[in-house]
Amino acid sequence: MKNRIFYIMLLLMTVLACSDEFSETIEIGTLNPEALANEEGVNFLLTAAYSSLDGVTNASGGWEATGDNWWMDVISDDAHKGSTDGDQQTLFQLEVHDWSTGLSYISSKWRALYAGANRANAVIVQIAGAENGEILFQNQLAQARFLRGHYNFQLQIMWGKYATYISDENYSNVEFAQPNGTDLWANIDADFDYAQKNLPDSQSDYGRATNWAATAYLGKSKLYQGDYSAALGLLETVIGGPFSLLPEYIDNFRQAGEQGSESIFAIQFNTVGGAFAPNGNQGGTLNFGGPNGWCCGFYQPTQDLVNSFQTSAGLPLLDDYNKTDVKNDAGVESTEDFTLHTGPLDPRLDYVVGRRGINYNNWEIHPGKSWIRAGFGDISGPYLARKNVYWNGEDALQGAGNWGQQHSGINYHFIRLADVILMAAEAAIFTDDLAKGLDYINQIRSRAKNMTYMKDAGGADAANYEIELYTTLGDKTNAIKALQMERRLELGMEGHRLFDLRRWGDYPNTMNTYITNETRTISNFGPKTTAVGSKHNLLPVPVSAIDQSSGTLTQNPDW
Repeated sequence: MKNRIFYIMLLLMTVLACSDEFSETIEIGTLNPEALANEEGVNFLLTAAYSSLDGVTNASGGWEATGDNWWMDVISDDAHKGSTDGDQQTLFQLEVHDWSTGLSYISSKWRALYAGANRANAVIVQIAGAENGEILFQNQLAQARFLRGHYNFQLQIMWGKYATYISDENYSNVEFAQPNGTDLWANIDADFDYAQKNLPDSQSDYGRATNWAATAYLGKSKLYQGDYSAALGLLETVIGGPFSLLPEYIDNFRQAGEQGSESIFAIQFNTVGGAFAPNGNQGGTLNFGGPNGWCCGFYQPTQDLVNSFQTSAGLPLLDDYNKTDVKNDAGVESTEDFTLHTGPLDPRLDYVVGRRGINYNNWEIHPGKSWIRAGFGDISGPYLARKNVYWNGEDALQGAGNWGQQHSGINYHFIRLADVILMAAEAAIFTDDLAKGLDYINQIRSRAKNMTYMKDAGGADAANYEIELYTTLGDKTNAIKALQMERRLELGMEGHRLFDLRRWGDYPNTMNTYITNETRTISNFGPKTTAVGSKHNLLPVPVSAIDQSSGTLTQNPDW
């Protein structure tokens, strides 16, 4: 599907002139509604709505609006901005929580999500205007409503009730300046519910929304709202569907796992297009470092994340993982001696984090500082990301942009089965079914225990890997801790951590503790960082959006 999106989008931006700015009016284009009121025209608009998933639209492009939410990890305890402190100063401000209403990363994300929601609205309006449209184009309408639900879900978890809802009726009437102040959940659920009831179990094109994706997303929405019973039923429906965990954890981020049994809904990146891969991950262009002189060393895992992979008797250190640090080479040149950490570690660590002395995606053994763009005086630390970086030899996933940046073809999973299983575990625990929560958490740990571990040059395990299943989760308080840790271990560096912490009500406290602990490894991290407060639980509404709405939008009072 993504092969066609780029070329359709070029035509779309040339002839349709449909506004992507949420508060702008529709301009007159050369394609009138009658010209689009057929299957080809509806599919044309629907493809445009899918194309917005990666954040690259005529309203907002590049890494700031990226669909994979990588920089959301930067404002959590999973990742540092990366590179030098002065490179991408706005992103540095985000990491150190020196936020303002005018930061470009925030406004770019806002514009991109409303671009997607309005492209979905364009499909819905077009179908409504066609004779017998809802009957003739029921599949396309259900896909459009799924996509609108997706974009509004993202807006809700980033801005809460300070996002605004634009209906298809608002869109049709060119009424973009809608007041905010009310949660979007009811509208989100209505869209996912419609999609669930009207989408097929499978589609002819990879990446298209299915009944299963809509059910999973509706379950996720219910979980975020604290409706755990409803969430559990929906999520278990998906678990009982045609999906299965891939035997190898890392295949979710390798060529072998593309369109695999674990994928439920993902951005379909690919590298077709030669030197400039237009359908590759343009939002993650800067998130490469290490071998081959790649640009640009952003998105570096934290010491805090690495520490969370420590184990005792094969189980996570739920309360004590940050009392000691996994040995690192911060402040150590590649020419200086370094000995790897010898303590027990969860084997997923070395598929999530690139660290010195360990094979890095089959390119080379990570040599340490010579692959790290940041200097010792910067706050980015000694590690590299791995999940977003393609492996040596997997040519189908390797692409480049027009100035040497990487346009990876690795799909980004909005939802994969492991995520669904852990959401089901969370819902089960909060409904006091600790036995079911234990089973679901152990399903994830069992895959990690039985996968192939990272090896050294001699074929032995590259580190002291120890992982076991839980025999009990203890009481509910401990079960919640185990679930929260398992989500971090399984989903680290996938753009989920910020929203998990906010959903659990743990964000400010967790972040302030993290800042203190991270400063042991990066001595100037704490001094450069602002204390995290309740206002950071949501992004501020971009001042440009308020201005464009002529004051209809109001700012989050915390800002």
